[in-house]
Amino acid sequence: MLRFVAIVLAGLASITSGQAAEVRVLAALAVQDALGPLALRFWRERGHTVLVDYSTVGAIRKRLADGERADVVVVTAEAADEMDRAGEFVAGTSAPVAATRTGLAIRAGAAALDIATLEKFRAALLAARSIAYADPKTGGAFGSYFAKELERLGILEAVNAKAVLRRGSHEIVKAVASGEAEVGVTFISTIVSTPGVKVAGPLPPPLLTMERFSTGVLRDTISRGVAIDFARMLHDAASADQWKAAGFEVTLSR
Repeated sequence: MLRFVAIVLAGLASITSGQAAEVRVLAALAVQDALGPLALRFWRERGHTVLVDYSTVGAIRKRLADGERADVVVVTAEAADEMDRAGEFVAGTSAPVAATRTGLAIRAGAAALDIATLEKFRAALLAARSIAYADPKTGGAFGSYFAKELERLGILEAVNAKAVLRRGSHEIVKAVASGEAEVGVTFISTIVSTPGVKVAGPLPPPLLTMERFSTGVLRDTISRGVAIDFARMLHDAASADQWKAAGFEVTLSR
């Protein structure tokens, strides 16, 4: 069942019904450490309820295609660009917001691993007893990409024989922290935000070393003004500290 996070506080009772609005956001699983506090900030400063539903990017695209209503999305930059070209956004509202590097997670206290080159990374995966990464079947963009790279490296079958497949980055690092997986391949922002794990190193070139995320206000939003205001807030200078605290690199408002 999809995890649903609702930021609704009792203080809304003090806001007149004419002032308060609701913004529904569909967001990639990887951004939840930053987006939750930012949604709360929007409520405190503007008085509007923000409902955030986290899912894989593939699932978000399918839900919207099936007619589900939302106001704002925070998805990979690649997906946002495709949606913008297809006319799914209010014109001019798609913009890059944050990025995270990709890396290898190991348990805190584990011996260091050298993955500085592609060959060393390949050897580390083959030597690991178990490897957690995003299940491509769940619709996660990075999981699908990584499976293709494993196939290109000629080790997809060997890795999958000991793989601990999970739905997203938070489940991956939890598997490493608990000892269920010896290593995990995921976003560094999630690794540094999770107790019990540490970054062994970033993925070596030519593997994808950075995943970028963008926002967009959906064309069919019924709260256009508030939705645009929320999307803009995610890009402002005051939000930069929150993104950075969650391990992201930020792109400030244009």
